[in-house]
Amino acid sequence: MNAIEVKGLVKRYRGKAVVDHVSMTVAEGEISGFLGPNGSGKTTTIRVMCGLLHPNEGEGTVLGYNIRTEAARIKCEVGYMTQRFSFYEDLSIEENLTFVARLYGLSPAQNHVRDTLADLSLTARRKQLAGTLSGGWKQRLALAACLMHKPKLLLLDEPTAGVDPKARREFWDEIHERATLGLTVLVSTHYMDEAERCHRIHYISNGKLLTSGTVDEVVTNAGLTTYVLHGERLTEAAKQLNGMDGVDQVAPFGLTLHVVGQDQAALKASVAKTVQLTGVSASRGETNLEDVFIQLMGNRTEKAA
Repeated sequence: MNAIEVKGLVKRYRGKAVVDHVSMTVAEGEISGFLGPNGSGKTTTIRVMCGLLHPNEGEGTVLGYNIRTEAARIKCEVGYMTQRFSFYEDLSIEENLTFVARLYGLSPAQNHVRDTLADLSLTARRKQLAGTLSGGWKQRLALAACLMHKPKLLLLDEPTAGVDPKARREFWDEIHERATLGLTVLVSTHYMDEAERCHRIHYISNGKLLTSGTVDEVVTNAGLTTYVLHGERLTEAAKQLNGMDGVDQVAPFGLTLHVVGQDQAALKASVAKTVQLTGVSASRGETNLEDVFIQLMGNRTEKAA
């Protein structure tokens, strides 16, 4: 069964489609990644799904509730974590959670707060003011507030932005543990390593959903070929490759140069010519998720232009 099933979603502002006929599904218990550049429509799509915005067109259900007619019921069953830290910085962790518990009508509020503090390992810090917390602890407080009313679906909008790698890993371990218990998660992120931890991913650009699937499916369906160049004259090789037939991307990676393209034959010929001219060596490499997303961004930019 699908926790999210929407078709043809459109949301316009001043006549412009910020979300442009988006159709997607998220299965129950799935961690689904939502990716795309800034301004691509991720946040607006999430807000439509959780009942905060009404779509101009399209239909669908979230947790079995109609997004048009049962938005209030969706809000009660969803935990939504926004991009910005949205709690009172001059209140303690415990006071903030008490406020949230009362908003949800949880009774007795103190019991729900106590259990949530223990569940998210926040008990020892419960008296600390929210404004004094580090990025990682602020993130944990926000997650605690999202989980306190026992939602069936978590919608997380770039939850780990500005958080150190250790806190990011702990956050994702927490999410995976919840998913094994049946919680469904839709998370937007810019981090490729986080995308790879999702069961499935969806990529949106300029309001349009361009691809969906597992990471392996998305990489395979992109149809890209990658070469890795080594040698002392990589800078010269990069200048040579830019603009050559079949070359869509040229990017330094440490002491190597990654060259990516969709036209395999043309790319191979251009790489061979560059090897001959510069003396660098080249070998076939594995296309990664970042290569695919750079390609998708480039294609959409060209079409928009």
